[in-house]
Amino acid sequence: MNDTTARTAPNERPSLPWWRSGMVWLVIAGPAAVVVASLITAAVAWTHVDPIVTANGRFGPNDDVATPRDPKDPLAPAQKARNHAATPAQ
Repeated sequence: MNDTTARTAPNERPSLPWWRSGMVWLVIAGPAAVVVASLITAAVAWTHVDPIVTANGRFGPNDDVATPRDPKDPLAPAQKARNHAATPAQ
């Protein structure tokens, strides 16, 4: 007689290992999906960085503050909003 069969009752099935249970994979799948989605989001954000609009209307990084010089400039509202968002509250 085998030790495992001696311990189980005649009407009981032997228990399965943890990786054979569907509930375990259901619990693991939620956090795993969140981790994969966050890595994909970080990769998309890193590769598609928004360009900076400078004071002269060109796109690219620049150290000067982008202030609209001409109020009729089509980029003036965007530059004003960018500067307002970048300015710390007083």
